Amino acid sequence: MIWQSIIGLAGFVALAWGLGGLWHGGVKRAFPLRIVLAGLALQAAIALVLLNFPPAKALFLAANRAVLALHEATLDGTKVVFGYIGGGALPFTESFPGASFILAFQALPLVLVISALSALLFYWRVLPAVVRGFAWALNRTLGLSGAAGVATAANVFVGMVEAPLLIRPYLKRLAPADLFLVMTAGMATIAGTVLVLYATILKDVLPDPAGHLLTASLMNAAAAVIVARLMMPAPEGAADMAAPLDPSPDHGAMEAITRGTGEGVQLLINITAMIIVLVALVSLVNLALGLIPDVGAAPLTLQRLLGWVMAPVVWLMGVPWAEAPQAGSLMGIKTVLNEFLAYLEMAKMGPEVLSDRTRMIMAYAMSGFANFGSLGIMIGGLVAMAPERRGEIVRLAPMTMVSGTLATCLTGTMAGILG
Repeated sequence: MIWQSIIGLAGFVALAWGLGGLWHGGVKRAFPLRIVLAGLALQAAIALVLLNFPPAKALFLAANRAVLALHEATLDGTKVVFGYIGGGALPFTESFPGASFILAFQALPLVLVISALSALLFYWRVLPAVVRGFAWALNRTLGLSGAAGVATAANVFVGMVEAPLLIRPYLKRLAPADLFLVMTAGMATIAGTVLVLYATILKDVLPDPAGHLLTASLMNAAAAVIVARLMMPAPEGAADMAAPLDPSPDHGAMEAITRGTGEGVQLLINITAMIIVLVALVSLVNLALGLIPDVGAAPLTLQRLLGWVMAPVVWLMGVPWAEAPQAGSLMGIKTVLNEFLAYLEMAKMGPEVLSDRTRMIMAYAMSGFANFGSLGIMIGGLVAMAPERRGEIVRLAPMTMVSGTLATCLTGTMAGILG
């Protein structure tokens, strides 16, 4: 079945390149061969090192624990303000495990803390120094600007909105190809704050789920670079994002924290509103499809339609054809709803439905935020951070669902080869 994955590797690269050509109206583009080869080699190296070299995994786990500590610190604040709906002790017995989790009060407030911290770090000139360091390293390996590299790497640990917050002052000057890369990386990765949750869900059906998901997170960052550059190559002579920036407008650390928090509030409102609207639109589409007579003794839904479409895709990753419809339905759930529900569904499937190898491949392939709800989060967040680029962000956003999905599929394919 490795030969399937090898064919799939070439197929996904060709598909990304072809879709990019259609998207840009057939404009002649140079194939980014160096980036593709370097990115694939980086993916393979990450998998081999993290899964076989304990010190490397320990270092990555330590960084992830730091992110989780930030999440816990945010929860301390939400508990004080919102009580049990903000993550505090429940005054009643929880009948359904996980039912007390409320996205708006327990997860999204992390945006406020990250926004304040990024403003403070920019005032202290820490972020500009980090960007310059990444500019030197990533420009010589994958040809990325420093700002795009920082946001891409940050997506391994934080969410698709928190990562761009770290380079907020640079967003208005990013080249369109770099903006597309930052957005693709957000769709192609999962945040460290949810990685432990997903590993817990998969612990009974996948050996060492945390190790696999940690590896997938890093591999997806490399895959995002490959796919983004295939679909939208960076122009020659793109602006150097390590160039001097405008100084921070703040005159003290507390002023920076106050300003960052205020900007985070606007961001939080936009994100919440876009999630509600896009999830509602998906529901309306499913209601409309429900008017069509049942197919296979079950109603048509966007998830089922995408499952049929995704069956050949998961086959290319190395999934046996007999298991492709079930694995494809997981990709459909992940795309229409989210990866959390897809992992929950996979945990329910017995060994007679999915083999161990298929579970491993799907764990990698679903480790990304590319879904309709995330589309709303991304648009709401980035527009709030860079309102002058609203039109460009809205135009690029739908394609990032495609590029983000292709990136995780590329990672799943590499897992199929190495696994």
